[in-house]
Amino acid sequence: MALAGIATGTKAPEFELKDNHGRTVRLSDFRGEKNVVLLFYPFAFTGVCTGELCALRDELPKFVNDDTQLLAVSNDSIHTLRVFAEQEGLEYPLVSDFWPHGEVSRAYGVFDEEKGCAVRGTFIIDKEGVVRWSVVNGLPDARDLNEYVKALDALDTP
Repeated sequence: MALAGIATGTKAPEFELKDNHGRTVRLSDFRGEKNVVLLFYPFAFTGVCTGELCALRDELPKFVNDDTQLLAVSNDSIHTLRVFAEQEGLEYPLVSDFWPHGEVSRAYGVFDEEKGCAVRGTFIIDKEGVVRWSVVNGLPDARDLNEYVKALDALDTP
């Protein structure tokens, strides 16, 4: 079953979740301030996920700056995410969609009911809260970070 995620041009579903430090993260906190790269991934400590999140870490100024905030969401607990972030040196928020399990992943159309986790969905949400770009890959398929950079650059071009 292929998941497509929510359509570009639609209002991004609001959410309120905890990050790996127990802080509350709301999509609305960034409205009018920053574009959001909302990245869903299956599980911490797995090979492809670790590779993707470390690649983001290595290019962090492109994804966390005055105009942009990266939020990486998985269905792991905040405790798992805290250890994962510390082990991998991840300094951006790892957000837990653990309970109610997968509620936000479902709202974005990227929750795999059979596997019990989010697939690799990425949504670029503009400062007004509208999805401007997205890609959804299957569990084994890593994403291309250069595509995110191009999509973010397009937001800044009048």
